[in-house]
Amino acid sequence: MTLYRLLPVMTALAGSAASHPPQRTVPLAARRTLEQPVPMHARGDFDVKLTPLSTDEPTLGRLSIDKQFHGDLQGTSRGEMLAARGGVEGSAGYVALERVTGTLAGRSGSFVLQHTGTMNRGAAGLSVTVVPDSGTGELTGLTGSMQIDVANGHHYDFEYTLPPAE
Repeated sequence: MTLYRLLPVMTALAGSAASHPPQRTVPLAARRTLEQPVPMHARGDFDVKLTPLSTDEPTLGRLSIDKQFHGDLQGTSRGEMLAARGGVEGSAGYVALERVTGTLAGRSGSFVLQHTGTMNRGAAGLSVTVVPDSGTGELTGLTGSMQIDVANGHHYDFEYTLPPAE
């Protein structure tokens, strides 16, 4: 091919490049840090022991939490709960914090779960989330939320993300 035959093609490409600026490429390592981690699920059962603790406030209940997790999350937790009943049957609320120590997805460490539960005349609502930046060890950077089902035992479904292992 002669230079004269390539000239129209080169001109067309140059014009195209002028109207469409070159796209920047991001190195693969940088792309991994920019991508959102894919949510994972851990499922299993847990055993829980709630022990009443003393409180100076007669309208609040205070309890210690001791759990043993089985399944995709293997570990234990310790924490505390505050609970209160409303003036109408079926209305109540609780808050709790528990530190979970164990292994998740083959990675070990600990993290804190925060519970907020409300029952409004029998209609229940529950939020259990990982306290931001509470992960330690190989669970540093863990985020997520847990669903708890107490029908026929105690079961959990933990949707979480973890940064890539280093």
